[in-house]
Amino acid sequence: MISLDEAVTARLESHGARFEVLIDPDAALAMKRGEFDGELEEVIAAEDVFEDASRGDRPAESDLETVFDTTDPMEIIPQVVERGEIQITAEQRREMQEQKRRQLVNTIVRNAVNPQMDDAPHPPERIERALEEARFKVDPMEPVESQVDDALDVLRPVIPIRFDEMTIAVRLPADYAGSGQARIRQFGDLEREEWQNDGGWVGVVTFPAGLQNDFYDLANEVSSGEAETRVVKDEDELSTR
Repeated sequence: MISLDEAVTARLESHGARFEVLIDPDAALAMKRGEFDGELEEVIAAEDVFEDASRGDRPAESDLETVFDTTDPMEIIPQVVERGEIQITAEQRREMQEQKRRQLVNTIVRNAVNPQMDDAPHPPERIERALEEARFKVDPMEPVESQVDDALDVLRPVIPIRFDEMTIAVRLPADYAGSGQARIRQFGDLEREEWQNDGGWVGVVTFPAGLQNDFYDLANEVSSGEAETRVVKDEDELSTR
């Protein structure tokens, strides 16, 4: 379950009665879109249906039977969310908007590069300032994924930016290959790999371009700084980092 502070109220009015449930806002939105596939118990603040959640008042069982054909809260909660309205306070809206803004910035930082600076990643602070300059308003009621394209549209006149992927070839010496390759292969999509005669390991990994510095940091970490990395520009050409 989630805490009451994290929950929003979903409300349904039917047959002259009111029904309220307390649920995670993102889960509630996913339910309304028919996209929720998690465990209900993990996204609700109470395994109960209320007439007035703020007072803890409960509806009559006869009203539950009339509207939902059951008195089981776990069967009723999704129906209230899907058929009803999501009620959020001004403070909850601000908090949700700030959370979505952080998620949006992180998504852009992970995937975007600066084409005018040799495809270097954009730091989060630059993305945040550019969004503010462009006066982009994050919608707290929409998934971050559906807002990325709109954000990029307003960012492009402000800063040079492009979504891209990078493919990096990395070689780990034999002393570090065993444990190091396991972490490297989890970083992105492993395109190919090769175990060398001296026990070293070479892997070619594709990942969001904004994570290139993180990849280099990981390669150095798992090899005590002895990894060799190269940017793969096409199938036949490798350019040294």
